[in-house]
Amino acid sequence: MGAGHRSQRVSETPVIEIRELHKAYGPLEVLKGVSLRAERGHVVSLIGSSGSGKSTLLRCCNLLEDSQQGEILFEGEPIAWRGHGAARRPADAKQIRRVRTSLSMVFQQFNLWAHMTVLQNVMECPLTVLGEDRAEVEARARALLERVGIGDKCDVYPAQMSGGQQQRAAIARALAMRPRALLFDEPTSALDPELEQEVVRVIRDLADEGRTMMLVTHDMRMARDISDHVVFLHKGLIEEEGPPAQLFSAPRSERLRQFLAATAA
Repeated sequence: MGAGHRSQRVSETPVIEIRELHKAYGPLEVLKGVSLRAERGHVVSLIGSSGSGKSTLLRCCNLLEDSQQGEILFEGEPIAWRGHGAARRPADAKQIRRVRTSLSMVFQQFNLWAHMTVLQNVMECPLTVLGEDRAEVEARARALLERVGIGDKCDVYPAQMSGGQQQRAAIARALAMRPRALLFDEPTSALDPELEQEVVRVIRDLADEGRTMMLVTHDMRMARDISDHVVFLHKGLIEEEGPPAQLFSAPRSERLRQFLAATAA
């Protein structure tokens, strides 16, 4: 199912807004003035070749990386900074904690805690970060694990599960924080094709629920089918962006045409 069944109304205040973001590692400029919006209830997919800046942009959104220039706004609230350029850092620790608890990130390599059972993994952050009631957290965690299709794995450890099951556990862990938006960094690239489809089904279901999501992916079919907006990054800049039907059916830039031809080969 494509994204067209969801409302295309643009909200006045996007959940995430990036304005002219720059990020460099020493002399290597990775992002060169990127601007984008993730509207409430919409899915934004970031595509592009390795090294184009996709994952760096996602990590800057979640404030896991400090950017040197530009604005990041979460539900209209700008992140406060101190310093300039390479010395720029977030200025308000309480604001950063609040934003991070509202933006849950799912990583390529799952990042589950190996010494905890799957249920404990899902419960940990609501208990320690949000300080919620243990009984309520456990009930929610069990329901989320059922929802992603691994309710029978509550008491096993990550090493005893397949990669697809571990990634679904990571998604349940992200959802346990009841985030305002979900960020996915190549959630299926570490999986073989059969296990990949398990995770894709869960992400499709979340999109159909109207979850706000920003997704870095190599899976062009998933990007085409679930996205409201697709952004093609090339050498740290947005080369082209728009609705998936436009980008995948009638790309305007030669670089995007080359990229799509290579991924289809």
